[in-house]
Amino acid sequence: MIHVCFGLNDPSGFNSKFVGTAMLSIFENISKLTPSVTVHILHDNTLTPDNRDKFNNLAGRYNQLVKFYNVEDAEKFCASKIEEMSNLFPKINKNALNKNLFYKFFVPQVLPANIDKAIFFDGKIVVNMDVSRLCLELGDKMLGLFPVTDTTSNVQNNKTADGSAKPDDYFNSTVMLMNLNVLRTQKEYFNSSLLLINLKLSRTQSPTTAKTGDNEQKYFELLEQTVWNQCFAQQVVKLSEQLNKFVGWARRDKEPVAKNIYNYAANALQLDTTEPFNRLWLDYFAKTPWFTLETIGRLYNGFRQSYAQINDTMKLSVRNISAIMSGKTRVFFTLSNNVEMIKKNFSVRDDEEIILAQGQDAIKTLLDAMRKGARKKMFFIVIPQFPFAILNNAGFVFGRDFLNGWEFLSTSDSLPALNSYPLVQAM
Repeated sequence: MIHVCFGLNDPSGFNSKFVGTAMLSIFENISKLTPSVTVHILHDNTLTPDNRDKFNNLAGRYNQLVKFYNVEDAEKFCASKIEEMSNLFPKINKNALNKNLFYKFFVPQVLPANIDKAIFFDGKIVVNMDVSRLCLELGDKMLGLFPVTDTTSNVQNNKTADGSAKPDDYFNSTVMLMNLNVLRTQKEYFNSSLLLINLKLSRTQSPTTAKTGDNEQKYFELLEQTVWNQCFAQQVVKLSEQLNKFVGWARRDKEPVAKNIYNYAANALQLDTTEPFNRLWLDYFAKTPWFTLETIGRLYNGFRQSYAQINDTMKLSVRNISAIMSGKTRVFFTLSNNVEMIKKNFSVRDDEEIILAQGQDAIKTLLDAMRKGARKKMFFIVIPQFPFAILNNAGFVFGRDFLNGWEFLSTSDSLPALNSYPLVQAM
């Protein structure tokens, strides 16, 4: 029997489909030689009866088992520890840090004592291989973990507060093979006060800590991973990094879809079905009980709302540009290879001027033209990543003297790609 665990916090009711899709991918890839699988879901009070029924339906369809453990049950499980964590880290209760990240800490004490080994998966993964490939012998080691091996990742350069995890040994915690018999003997790691001390130490001393903005949110997303590294860095068996792939990195490196585990962290999942990794997840999702007529309806309405917002934005832009352009003539500043595109998109008349950005004096030519045409002409700068600060420093004002013409192009290559992850989330 192979035991697989997931953590689930689902206040919106839409997160369960990610765990369900991961479950189905496991069931779909079980070989005839693989023993049966029991899925253990550590959840809280946000699991709805409908989603619970869907998990049961899915497991039954494949003749597998699923068991549920409400970690907020004060009598049986971990309610007091979760409350202490929430008090110390208020962001745990917000989107910046989902509580289910910490449920994996409780697996050794929540699962029955006769289970000696379990695999913990984060929800947004696809196990596109036989899960038995992860069932390795750990000996007296606590965990089997995958190292972070991407050389461009900031995570690889992290060190925990006490220096126990060197960059080359830093592990990601999205997939963990747990030696429960050994972990249960190390109660100090799961003692609430010591765990919270480790959390606090990581928060105050980790080099990834940032006070505000996106960096702070990124740090909180990695907080529980930092704690695992700090506590267990010397007690792990390295699993083959070739088996565990982050979709963003695999997509960047143009890797083909293979028999691996794929992690869809950082909003890597989109609705573009021409992209192989999107299609992989969607193929599995379409076989789950969460893919229904209501799902298709929500997608349809979501697209309508998205494009309505885009249309409203374009209408507002047209009104604004009409007011700005009142009484002025247009001048376009661009590269020679963009001239035909500009003529087509802006319906440029024969009497309207196009200044070509050529040679070292291109900026000087533009500035001279803008000085001569001040308050009479509107200059459309149609060059990607143009240094507009030069125009501001010369005394010209955005919206009065010049505009970023690139934003007004309507060719498909120029429009920003629609971020469909919110639609995936709401399916």
